[in-house]
Amino acid sequence: MTTVFIAGSLSIKRLHARFLESLDRVALSNFDVVVGDADGADASIQQALLDRNAGSVTVYCTGSRPRNNLGDWPVQRVQSAAEPGSRAFFTAKDVEMAKAADYGLMIWDAKSTGTLSNVIELLKRGRTSRVFVNKEKQFLTVSDSDKLSALVQLMSEGARDKAEQKIGLSRKIASLAEEQLALPV
Repeated sequence: MTTVFIAGSLSIKRLHARFLESLDRVALSNFDVVVGDADGADASIQQALLDRNAGSVTVYCTGSRPRNNLGDWPVQRVQSAAEPGSRAFFTAKDVEMAKAADYGLMIWDAKSTGTLSNVIELLKRGRTSRVFVNKEKQFLTVSDSDKLSALVQLMSEGARDKAEQKIGLSRKIASLAEEQLALPV
């Protein structure tokens, strides 16, 4: 069974109609879904999945209980050695969702490093993400480092600078490109 990691930016609370169409297809296909427990896009995605009677949803959280679990779905608790409430603390669950997923479906505000990191985590595992860029009102398919670079070009210079500081963006893109060059054809 295909598992889809669905996530998005904290700043996005209203899901665009085109993104909702993709959620419709996921629900109709009876794919397994892994989703986080954060406010913003995660909570909105959970509500949309609940509205669509999505069957196989697992909510991932770091800590003792999820912040949001609107469908009362099964919960996968992830242990983290990082300081509770820190970026690293919550990133632990995102890494586990990327490990569990075959595919990513993201909604992105063109600045969130969390959503961008999810796309990178999936790429590290050879998995593709379909990213709805909210400000562009379009989907981009990210299946390699070149497509990731194209996605990053949609960020403002300030957002790219923040991503560089927070997650070492250029280093991560370079590492992915090296890994892809090393793969046998």
